[in-house]
Amino acid sequence: MSVALLSSILIDGITYAMILFMITVGLSMTMGLMRVVNLAHGAFAMLGGFLAASLPQRLGIPIGAGFVLAILLVGLIALVFERLLLRRFYRRDDLDQMLVTIGLMFVATAAVNLLFGSSVTSVALPEAFTGSVDLGFRSIPRHRLIVVACGLLVVIVLWLTVDRSSFGIRVRAAVDNAPIARSIGIDTTKIYAATFAIGAVLAALGGIAGAELLPMEPTYASKYLVVLLAVVAVGGNGNLFGSFFAALLLGIVETSMKYMVPQLASAAFFLTMIIVLLVRPQGLFGRQT
Repeated sequence: MSVALLSSILIDGITYAMILFMITVGLSMTMGLMRVVNLAHGAFAMLGGFLAASLPQRLGIPIGAGFVLAILLVGLIALVFERLLLRRFYRRDDLDQMLVTIGLMFVATAAVNLLFGSSVTSVALPEAFTGSVDLGFRSIPRHRLIVVACGLLVVIVLWLTVDRSSFGIRVRAAVDNAPIARSIGIDTTKIYAATFAIGAVLAALGGIAGAELLPMEPTYASKYLVVLLAVVAVGGNGNLFGSFFAALLLGIVETSMKYMVPQLASAAFFLTMIIVLLVRPQGLFGRQT
């Protein structure tokens, strides 16, 4: 394998992995903390991408400001969704949760189709994100380096938040034993809402950052649903580093096959998932039950 090919696989694979991580980490935390199977999670990434593509033009604002506004709007939508609907299903069966969230995914698909059209929509990049960086042995699109840096920054910020803050202590307490956490005065309702909104914000960020590799289209949420669930399963529910390393593993495996045997790229992705779950049914970093 040539140096050029290996570098291309690593750069593109890590970029793809960071996108998967940013989108799925919120879903992993939601399933691990709130015990809710939210099959509509990909819709937040989709909404983030479509809003980022349309808001700068419609409001006449800079592209970067449009990105920030799109992410904030998705967070607000997630809070409303959690408060008015999802909260009512916390104690319901998994099947009820799956049915209501997959129904909402199709509602979001129809809404995006109505508001933005049925064609693939491109997300324009700020001028600072365009161009390439010369590493000597090859040039790399600056956008991909920014995506990788953004993914690493998310890992660091989430780690500090979960492991080094009072909010993180309350989150871990709610994960370990919600009834006891409530009995000592921790407002698990607010913890759940905040966690859900943060997950949606990160999904929107991942959707915007990854629009080049995972194009924005009305079927986005359903098209990538199984891929997102695979990353969560391989990493283990509710585990930050599990989501990160699962995304790295699956992203690099699929990207490697796309370069070498494109027809088997998807098969390699899911075969890797199957092998991991055969060896570690609870995922790479999941807890045994």
